[in-house]
Amino acid sequence: MALARPPRVLRLTVRLLLAPRRDLAVRGPDEPLPVVRIPRALQLRQEQRQSGQSSPRLVLARPGRLLISARRPELNQPARLTLGRWERAPLASRGWKNRRSRRDYFSIERAQHEVPALRDSPSEGSFAALGLEPRVLHALQEAAPEVVRPTTVQSRTIPPLLRGRHILCAAETGSGKTLGYLLPLLQRLLGRPTLDSHSIPAPRGLVLVPSRELAEQVRAVAQPLGVSLGLHVRELEGGRGMSRIRLQLSKQPSVDVLVATPGALWKALKGQLITLRQLSYLVLDEADTLLDESFLELVDYILDKSHIAEDSADLKDPFNPKAQLVLVGATFPEGVGQLLSKVASPDSLTTITSSKLHCIMPHVRQTFMRLKGAEKVTELVQILKQHDKAYRSSRSGTVLVFCNSSSTVNWLGYILDDHKIQHLRLQGQMPASMRAGIFQCFQEGSQDILLCTDIASRGLDSTHVELVVNYDFPLTLQDYIHRAGRVGRVGSEVPGTVISFVTHPWDVNLVQKIELAARRRRSLPGIGSSVSEPLPQQI
Repeated sequence: MALARPPRVLRLTVRLLLAPRRDLAVRGPDEPLPVVRIPRALQLRQEQRQSGQSSPRLVLARPGRLLISARRPELNQPARLTLGRWERAPLASRGWKNRRSRRDYFSIERAQHEVPALRDSPSEGSFAALGLEPRVLHALQEAAPEVVRPTTVQSRTIPPLLRGRHILCAAETGSGKTLGYLLPLLQRLLGRPTLDSHSIPAPRGLVLVPSRELAEQVRAVAQPLGVSLGLHVRELEGGRGMSRIRLQLSKQPSVDVLVATPGALWKALKGQLITLRQLSYLVLDEADTLLDESFLELVDYILDKSHIAEDSADLKDPFNPKAQLVLVGATFPEGVGQLLSKVASPDSLTTITSSKLHCIMPHVRQTFMRLKGAEKVTELVQILKQHDKAYRSSRSGTVLVFCNSSSTVNWLGYILDDHKIQHLRLQGQMPASMRAGIFQCFQEGSQDILLCTDIASRGLDSTHVELVVNYDFPLTLQDYIHRAGRVGRVGSEVPGTVISFVTHPWDVNLVQKIELAARRRRSLPGIGSSVSEPLPQQI
C-alpha cells in the first residue's frame, strides 16, 4: 500500500493541471474567449522595434519657411508657429548633456532681412525733425554721408537729450546709440561759452568707455563731427603709465570732448592733471560693463568729481555748468537705480528701452553645434578654410573668433599658424603698445580673421564682419548677446551668421534657454534691471 501511494498523488496532480485545458476545450463556439490586455506603453515599444524607430517625436516639420531647423527634422519649427508661454517645446538641445549627442546641431533661422532698428523707424523721419541745428546737420552730412535717416533709437533718444533730461537708453547692439548721444552732446557745447579759467585741462564733454579699442572708435566717430563744428575731440589712452597720460593732456589743454577709459581718467584725476568742474555732458557708454564690479569703484570716484545736475533747470546757467548724465548699453544695466539716487533725482531720468532688448536677433542666422573639446579645433579650421576660399573669390565679410581666456587666444593662434591661416589676435593681457591699432587694422581689412576675447565684444563697430564663431561658448547670456551683436548691425554690408561650439554641461544650460526663447519669440530670461521708476518708454 505504501508503494502505490506516489503514483496516485501524481495522477491527481496531473488531473488538476489539465482541468483548465479540458474546460477550455469543451467551451461552445459562441462563448467568448478570455481577453489579455497589453499596456499601451508596451505596445508602443513593440511597434517602434518593428518599425526601427528609437522614440516617439512630436513632428512639427511642415512646408514653408522654418524658424528652427535641426539635424532631426521632427524637431523643426515652422516660422508661422509660435509656442505659448506654458506650452512644452520639443527642444533640439534637450539631450545634449549626454555624450551620445555629439555632432548634433540646430539653427535659429533668419526671420527677416532688414535690421530691426531700421525696420521700425519711420521712413519719412529726418534728423532735422528731431531738433538738431543746421550746423550739426551739415557736420553730420560731411562726416557720415551714408547716414540718411535716424534709427528708432536715435529718434527716441535725441529729443529728450536736447531738452536736458538724464537718459538711460538700453537697446540692441548695432542700433545707432553712439550717434544718438554724440549729436546732442556737440549741439549742447556749441551754445555754451568756454570758461578757460584753469591751467589744467577741463573738458566740457566726457564719454567714458570700458576699453581702449572702444575709446579709439568713439573718438574716430566724434572727431570728424567736432572738426566741422570747431570743437576739439581727444582720446585719453590708458595702459602706458602716468608719463604717457601727462604727455597727452599737456599737448591739448583746451579739449572740448574727452573720450577716456575709467582707469586712465582715474589716474589723471588723482594726479590733478585734469578737472571735471566745467563738465556739461557725461556719457557712460556700455554702462552695464562700467557698473560691473571691476569698474564700479573707479566710476563712482569719477561721478563724485562730476557735478551732476539735479534736473533740467540746473543746466540753464552757462557760468555754473552742471553735467547732463547719459547711460547707454545693449543690456539693461543693474544697479543704476542706486547709483542715480546718489547723483541725481530719479524724476529727472528718462528710461528708454527697445522692444528687441535681450531678444534673439531675428535677422541673423545662429547655429549651435554639440562637439567634444578635442573636435573644436578641427571644426574651426575647416570653417576658416571654407571662408578663406569664399573671401578670395567673392570678397565676403570678415570673421571674429571669440575665446573665453587670453591663453586660449594665444594657443589657438599657434594652431592657425601651423595651418597657414593668417589672422590677428586681440586679448587683454597684451601690452598697450601691441594692442594699439589691432582692431582698427582688422576694420580696415588688413586681415580678415581676428582671434579675441570679450574685449572686442562690447560696442565696437563691425559692419564688415560676416561670421562670428564662439570657439568657447560665452559664460553668460549677456556675453552671448554682445558677441552675436558684432554682426547684423546698422550699415552692415553682408548678412550675419553666428556659429557656437557647445562643449560643457553649463554651455548646454545656456543654449537651452536661448532655444526656448527663440521658439517662443520671447526675450532671454534672467537679464533684469533694478530700474523700475519711471516706466520704460518702449521703442
